[in-house]
Amino acid sequence: MAQDDPTTEKPGRLKNRPDFLAVQKGKRLRGPYFLLETLDRGLANEAPRIGYTVTKKQGNAVERNRMRRRLHEAVRHLAGVPFRPGHDYVVVARRDTLKAPFDRLVQALSERVHESTTPPRPRHKRTGTDPSAQDNTRTPGSKAGHQE
Repeated sequence: MAQDDPTTEKPGRLKNRPDFLAVQKGKRLRGPYFLLETLDRGLANEAPRIGYTVTKKQGNAVERNRMRRRLHEAVRHLAGVPFRPGHDYVVVARRDTLKAPFDRLVQALSERVHESTTPPRPRHKRTGTDPSAQDNTRTPGSKAGHQE
């Protein structure tokens, strides 16, 4: 790996709770095996950081540790994927992480990280609607259009 290129730099680790909670307020990308949360810290010259979360709902300690190890190894395989400098990433495992083929797990992670680096698609705007037109919904309790 080239040390000059910050996109191929090995990501650091998120270790304390306030950092994990801060990332929850960022962008969320759902995948088949995990949820990827990202947050721009605004520090473009610092290395990216990554953390792993597996809730107790996902299984016992042995299974949760196995999920965490699989995700950690998948991140290690993504040496060429551009983790953005100054960003934090949290991978929240789902139960399917245990039984997923490893190559699909790496591919899904690669896709989610790539999605996090691209700007969001513009939302579709409706055309032909008149903002001054009357709404045809009736407020509960109102007598408009109601005869006794």
